[in-house]
Amino acid sequence: MGFIREITKNRYSYVLVLPAVLYVFLFSYATYPYLLIAFQRFNYQKGLWNSEWIGLENFRFFFNSNDAVTVTLNTIKLNVLFLVFITFSAVALALLFNEIRNRFFIKFAQTTMIFPSFLSWIIVSYMMYSMFTTDYGIINQVIKAFGGDPVNWYSKADAWPTILVSMKVWKDAGMASIIYLAAISGIDQSLYESADIDGASRRQKMTRITLPLIAPTIAILTLLNLGKIFYGDFGMIYAIIGDNGVLYPTTDVIDTYVFRALRQVGDPSNAAAVGLFQSAVGLLLVFGANWLTRRLFKEGALY
Repeated sequence: MGFIREITKNRYSYVLVLPAVLYVFLFSYATYPYLLIAFQRFNYQKGLWNSEWIGLENFRFFFNSNDAVTVTLNTIKLNVLFLVFITFSAVALALLFNEIRNRFFIKFAQTTMIFPSFLSWIIVSYMMYSMFTTDYGIINQVIKAFGGDPVNWYSKADAWPTILVSMKVWKDAGMASIIYLAAISGIDQSLYESADIDGASRRQKMTRITLPLIAPTIAILTLLNLGKIFYGDFGMIYAIIGDNGVLYPTTDVIDTYVFRALRQVGDPSNAAAVGLFQSAVGLLLVFGANWLTRRLFKEGALY
């Protein structure tokens, strides 16, 4: 009866959250039975329950491939760089926004920083092409203006990790800063008033009050993002890099590799096996990192 009373009392709130609940249920929980495909030679005609069981054969497809080590290391490297630089940039933006006193300027600055998050990676890829293309790219035009030779950026694999990290920070740091800014706004203002009485500078208030009090939020968000450390940003990588094989040594990640394999071989079982591997490793990373955080910094642990 208590559950029904709760639903009745807050019915409009539950209706508001219903689309999100349905989305999570359909695309997360309802897909669990299909993990069995990872251990089958899936046949569309026979279906999920009647396809041939082949054990760990699909996992060997990935681990025995020549590119398994390369794409795994690329995935970890890029995601670690994304995590570190986005977290650092988002916290720095939140601290700067918190110090701004001009309300008009802070609204303008926040809108400017958040706007890239609403752009599709397809649009961003065209923007980047206009910047990095050899003949008419903005960057090469600047290089020519200073007497240098144009660079064929789309054949320089070593440059693209830096470019991808820069674009990821530009696109996502503004939105991520909102969470940290919300955490800052929840800090008791009497702490800052006491610091003012003691003669603390703005830098000291930032380093002695703000940063320590938002540290648990930073730790928790970092732990949650560790679960996706084995998932490359497929939308970003594929939109920007596409099928440019010259850049694969530094930009090819597990997701794009599996997508190409699925496209060429047409076997969903291989893709499901790699997806299960990514999820399992992500789960272990979250549990391991949370255990370590609980021992070293209890306030920042998830549980």
